[in-house]
Amino acid sequence: MRLRPTDLALTGGFVLFALAEEFLIGMPGRWWPFALAVSAALVLVRRFVPLLAMAPHVVEPLPLFYRPAVIAGEQTVNFRLWQLVGAMIIIYTVGRCVPPARESRRGLIGAGLVALTFVVYLISDPGDPMAAVFFPVAPYVLGVALSVQARRTADAASARAAIREQHAREAVMEERVRIARELHDMVAHSVTVMVIQAGVVRRRLDAGLPVDRELLRTIESSGRDAVGELRRTLGLLRGEDADRAQLPVGLDRLDDLIAQVREAGLRVTVHREGDPVPLPPAIDVSAYRIVQEALTNVLRHAGPAEATVTVGFHPGGLRLQVINDGGPAAVNDGGQGLIGMRERAALFGGELTAQPRAEGGFAVRARLPLPMTAAA
Repeated sequence: MRLRPTDLALTGGFVLFALAEEFLIGMPGRWWPFALAVSAALVLVRRFVPLLAMAPHVVEPLPLFYRPAVIAGEQTVNFRLWQLVGAMIIIYTVGRCVPPARESRRGLIGAGLVALTFVVYLISDPGDPMAAVFFPVAPYVLGVALSVQARRTADAASARAAIREQHAREAVMEERVRIARELHDMVAHSVTVMVIQAGVVRRRLDAGLPVDRELLRTIESSGRDAVGELRRTLGLLRGEDADRAQLPVGLDRLDDLIAQVREAGLRVTVHREGDPVPLPPAIDVSAYRIVQEALTNVLRHAGPAEATVTVGFHPGGLRLQVINDGGPAAVNDGGQGLIGMRERAALFGGELTAQPRAEGGFAVRARLPLPMTAAA
């Protein structure tokens, strides 16, 4: 803690007020320069040692510490107004800096000094009890009230800052989850297709059979698409053109996706139901990714199989279904693919189920609610 400009300004103003009173009113007594110096010093350091600064003011009103003076033939109290002002400044500081609710021992000492000062004022001038209330008690109560208000304001500001920080952390986490989901869906599908196609090339080479150049071009194209989407996703992480870096996929590219998995050796049939409506970009991307991940799982785990993809536009929303008739897909609820698909559906208030079929194979079914404008 160090002196502030306000401390110097307040002390200077107090000294000027005291000097004006002494020279304009001309109160009797020669002791006032020493008393003024002590009072000014206490006002200056009041924030550093508030209790110590207040101690002299507790007994200051007693007749022992001033001399009665005779003015116009009547005895009167030789007590300056600037003494009261200095005492009120310091008592206010005690209430402001050491209220009873903070640091209980020091707070209780401060409250005790104020109570003692109140009693001393009553003893010194029993005919004027309001002075005992106004001079020592009122400044202390004002200081305590402002201290409580400042503490509440600080607590509220801290709470708001904590809430903002929590929201920021949640937003960052949501963004990370979203990007991780995009990376998983994109990389898993593209790499799976490339691995299966590369396996076909290897087996043909091992058997001494010619390799279809179109198959090699498909592997190359899949790799380039994967690199392009990976760069766009990494652009999101770096904050580069975030609005334009959204992955440009949607159900309008479903035919390209089906062509990729067919080239990887999976037989796929597509059914479309209802009248297509324009989809919000976020729902469009999520619908595409759900179908993509479901087909990728079929390629990975179902073995020789045939898959049926159904995309239906219904009054209840967009319905997606990917069913395969192969062996049970070796996917569990802990898999990142299923987690990502469920998160995508839940993000829009939808639902997704993924379970083996009683007649064999595996089924992924999702429902994504659509906004009223899109559903209409």
